[in-house]
Order: sequence, then structure tokens, then C-alpha cells
Amino acid sequence: MTLPTIHQYAVIGNPVEHSLSPFIHTAFGAQTKQPIEYIRLFSELGKFNETLETFIRSGALGANITVPFKMEAFQRCDHLSERARIAGAVNTLSFQQQNEQLFITGDNTDGIGLVRDIKDNQKQAISQKNILILGAGGAVRGVIFPLLACKPEQIVIANRTAEKAQQLASTFAAYGPITGCGFDQVPECAFDIVINGTSASLSGAIPEINPEIVQSAFCYDMAYAKEPTAFLQWATQANARVTVDGLGMLVEQAAEAFFIWEGVFPNTQSVIGELRD
Repeated sequence: MTLPTIHQYAVIGNPVEHSLSPFIHTAFGAQTKQPIEYIRLFSELGKFNETLETFIRSGALGANITVPFKMEAFQRCDHLSERARIAGAVNTLSFQQQNEQLFITGDNTDGIGLVRDIKDNQKQAISQKNILILGAGGAVRGVIFPLLACKPEQIVIANRTAEKAQQLASTFAAYGPITGCGFDQVPECAFDIVINGTSASLSGAIPEINPEIVQSAFCYDMAYAKEPTAFLQWATQANARVTVDGLGMLVEQAAEAFFIWEGVFPNTQSVIGELRD
């Protein structure tokens, strides 16, 4: 297949106007001298497939998918990477024409983005560590398999609804030591890493767990904002060892998507630095 002069990509979501992805991928393109154009693409609820088909017909080569369409994207794929299949959700699509037939390949780069931010950028070990993940939604589902691949001592998923956490843990039980529980049932062990996978802290809400659980832990919020999230403020007050937001994860998962599309891995440190500034 002959590639177009400009490689067209987009992030598709609802809402999508807040997305930093166009800035990140444009920076990656300039850095690696790849001829990309990356836009935000709003889709009405119930019209994701129509939005996607129109974008593909425009000559696009791929797309990132954000809330609330990751499950719909998963269902639309002709091929899935192993990590997308196991996660049950897709955030990166690639479009290929073969013999005049369209094939859509789905991947999930969220988990590898989180792992690289924790290990490479924050210099925190994951192997043999006790990890607590708060929340059991789609954001958490995408990161469990890559975390388990790092061979932690255990992962505990805690959620307001214990049954949902237990169901999610059972889904991944074949890949490593993982259990699920309610917020009020978190075991009183020394957690090395606590990851907030709920979106509640962006609206000021704090998971209802004992603050002693995060004492001396590396606390990571998968969300990011200009100011520290409510979860990170709470963790700091509870004497967490380190507190970090999810901006690095955002850039790292974008870098993995960029590599899937363009075959070149960009330098993430400079882009993270620009966004922090």
C-alpha cells in the first residue's frame, strides 16, 4: 500500500476538546520528521462507527480512542493485539487496505504507558512489589495485564462495589497473583505502590480507604490536572513516599501508539517536560 504524503491520525472521543493528544503527536512528528497530521474528532454517542468510517474514508491511517468508545472500538476490530484482547478494550486503531479490503487492527497502549512511566521515568520497581489499584473500570482493565507481566508480589483491586473488583480480578487470575475487594476490605499489608484508577479525584472525591494504607507508598494517579488531584493531595497528607500524576502515562502510551503507526519511537522526556512547563 502506498502511504499518503501526510499521515492522518485523530483522537476520537466524547468529550474530546480537552485532549492533549494532538500536541503530543505533533511534537513526536516534528521530533522524528514524520509527516503526520493529528486532530481531535468528536463523535456523538451511538454514532462511533459512522464517525470512524468517515474518518477512514478520508485516507486516515489510524486513530486513538478515548472515553466512552474503547469497548465499541474493540468490537469493531478485525484483528487484536494480545494486550488488547486480554484487556477487552482498545485505545489505538490502525487501518490497512489489503486487496481493496479494509482491515482494522486494535491495540491497547495504556498499560505499557503506565509501566514505562513508573519504571523508566519515576525509577520505581514493580517486580516483587505489593500493588493496590483503586477502581475497577475501563481505565484499570487496560493496565492490569502489563503490570502482572512485571511479576509483582501481588495486585489487589479495591472498588466501591466489591463484586466488580472480584470479577475483574478473576478475569486476570491466570496471569498472576491478583485479588479483588471493597474499599473497606483492603488488607492491612504494606503496599509499595498505590494506583488510583478512579476518575473521582478530579471532582474532589477520595476513595474511602484507610489513609494508613498509603503511608510510605509510591502513590500514582492515572488522571492528571494542572494542580495536584484530590487523591494526590490526600496521599501527601497521609505521608505517602512519592506522589505522581498520570501525565507521563499519557505521553508514554501515545509514544507506543506512534511507534505502532510510524515505526519510530520518539523521545518522551522532552514532551513530558514541555507539558509540565
